[in-house]
Parts: sequence; structure tokens; C-alpha cells
Amino acid sequence: MIDPRTVPSFKLNDGSTIPCVGMGTFGSDRVTPDEVAGAVAGGIRAGYRLFDCAACYGNEAQIGQVFKAAFDEGVVERKDLFIMSKVWNDMHRRVAESCKKTIADLQCDYLDMLFIHWPFPNYHAPFCDVDSRNPDSKPFSVAEFVDTYRQIEDLVDQGLVKHIGISNLTIPKLEAVLPKLRIKPAACESELHPCFQQQALFDYLVAHDILPIGYMPLGSPRRPERDILPEDLADMQMPELVAIAKAHNCHPAIICLKWALQRGQLPIPFSVHNYEANLEAAVTEKLTDEEMATIATLERNNRLVKGQVFLWPGANDWHDLWDEDGVIVDCTDC
Repeated sequence: MIDPRTVPSFKLNDGSTIPCVGMGTFGSDRVTPDEVAGAVAGGIRAGYRLFDCAACYGNEAQIGQVFKAAFDEGVVERKDLFIMSKVWNDMHRRVAESCKKTIADLQCDYLDMLFIHWPFPNYHAPFCDVDSRNPDSKPFSVAEFVDTYRQIEDLVDQGLVKHIGISNLTIPKLEAVLPKLRIKPAACESELHPCFQQQALFDYLVAHDILPIGYMPLGSPRRPERDILPEDLADMQMPELVAIAKAHNCHPAIICLKWALQRGQLPIPFSVHNYEANLEAAVTEKLTDEEMATIATLERNNRLVKGQVFLWPGANDWHDLWDEDGVIVDCTDC
């Protein structure tokens, strides 16, 4: 076990702190809810205190049983954990209902942070294939997003949520919505890994005092099949990364996590078996400045989560989701 007191923290924009490494709980289509819950149970005992959950992962009830057992057995108290969850796309108009169900499922009394999972209410069925499309999907709407966000602000006022998070936003979308929000978002979850560093977005978030949280920090070799394309790169197989890992006598995954932490982003890796090693990355030797500079050269614009299933009728392809020309695509109220 790693003493949680030795794990560094990041400071949020209200002055509170959050552990610098979290355990993700997205098992995609490869790991059952019970296996994810088992990893969470082991993670608590290994020293993890931050858990990144989501309603659409389909495992919050199982994870809640683990949390309750840990509380009942005195392994941890509720105040010791930082529990995050997300509003799924079909609940943007019913955020309070979604939040209360998540709290009940997780058996955690309140959420330390609640994210808007995707910035539009474009629902897709679980385990759908990459060609699936919902005819009711719509482009991003500033008014729709702000309405959803304000519902979370109300939950903060009620004490059900401590902090608000956003996820999968681009700089143009952030520019459009941030001035309209009463409570500043504490963090933004984005895809961040050595071959997809999103430096401009990272810098924007840091400049606005919003903590970057990186999902898929290892390049997610076990992501859903629908998100795997032949041209995708495997971060942990990059020769430069392999060489650095060899120098540190560790797996390339650990180098990915050390890079994230030293860069200033909070990684949330998921593993059924290697979670203790992932946490150790935060408390063992750091990378050198030269090694950090080498990893900075690995940027390949290698986006792994394209988001095709969220496209709306009339959209060209997945690039329309990410505003790559600096303008929100097809937005009618921007």
C-alpha cells in the first residue's frame, strides 16, 4: 500500500485540493462492472483516494457497494475520498435526477465533482458500433450547455455537489460559455497523452485556472473496438518513450503518468491489475528536464476518441465535433 498522505495534490481554483492521480472506472466493452468494482476495492486499499466514475459506464451501483463496504469496515471515511461522476447525454434536462441517482448508486452522500460528460445531449446506445447515428442529435448549443451547467450550479447550492467539471470542450466552446457561468468550473477532462498533447487547450485551461484532467493517459490500448482505427498510434510503443522507460527500469505506462504529472495535468488511468504501479508513479523518481523535452516532441495529433457516434444529421465527419478551424461548427446561437 502507498500511504495516501505521500501522494501529492493539485490545488483547485477555490483553494481546495484533489489527489494528483485518480483511478478511472471505464471498463469499455472489455471489463465487467464487477471487475471494475473489484479494482476499486483494491485501489482503495492500495492508497487511491480519487475515483472517476460516470453514469454511462454502467457500474456505479457495483462501485457503490465497494464504497459502502469500505466505509462500514473503517478502511476510509467518506471525507477521505474524492468521488467524481458525470451527467450523461440523455439527462441534460434532468440533471438533479441524474445526480441523485448517481449519489444513491455510489452510496456516497454527495459528489466531490460532477461533470457534464459531453457538451451536447446527443445520446447513443451502450456498445453501439462506430457507424451508429441518432437522428435526434444536434450541433452544440451555447444555451443548451449553459442551461445544463446552471442545473449543476443549483446542486452546488444544495450541497449535493462540491465542484463542477466540464469535459470534451474545445477552446471555441470554452470561449462561448465561460463568461456565462456563475460558478467557475474547477476542472476539464480531455483526452491527453504523449501522442495527443493538445498544448493549446492545455495552456488555455491553465491560463483560466481550470485543472486539466487527462483521460486515456496511456494512449488507451484497451479502448472500445469502435474507437480503434488502423492509423492510430500506440503511445507506449514510441521508441523514445520505450527508451526512457528502460532508463528508469519501469513500464512505459509509468513514464506516461510521470510526464502527465510533471506537465501539470491529473491522469486518471484505469487498470484491473496494475493500479498500484500507476499510483506509485506519483511518488517515485521524476523524469529529467531532458526526458520531459523528449516526450514533448512525441505530439502527433493522434486523437483516439473521435466521437463519431455523436454526429448530427448534416455533419461532415468527426472533425466537426472538435472545431479544428477555431469556429464552433453548425452552432446556431454562438
